[in-house]
Amino acid sequence: MSRAESTTPTERTGRPDTGAAVLYVCAERGRLVPTLAADRAQSEGRAYATAHGYRLTDVITDPYGEVDPVRRAGWRLVRALAQAGTISTVIVRWPAAIAPDGAADLRHREIRWLQDHGVQVRYSWAPLSAGGDPR
Repeated sequence: MSRAESTTPTERTGRPDTGAAVLYVCAERGRLVPTLAADRAQSEGRAYATAHGYRLTDVITDPYGEVDPVRRAGWRLVRALAQAGTISTVIVRWPAAIAPDGAADLRHREIRWLQDHGVQVRYSWAPLSAGGDPR
């Protein structure tokens, strides 16, 4: 499912809906199985949302390659949903989906921006999510 395909409509409430989450996928295409990483990110993200009681309102995807998240159309949509107060959580597979390890400052900037708008980031990859969900 691409970004344009919303699983449920979102409504502006003035403050984040504590159960509303988006799944953000930005994964490098593999050589042998080009969609494997994105498919895993989606299946893990959906499983994480279900296990932790989140209601996915959107699955937003971006092609891999642009380092700065605000230059990606999908990430700008994540920001717009956060700013509108329609989500409380962004689920990503791992931190590099937001910005690669070599650009950690951009990742931290975006996470801070989301937090300033009442939105938390959760990682669906098991080694990062093993500590539970401190909602």
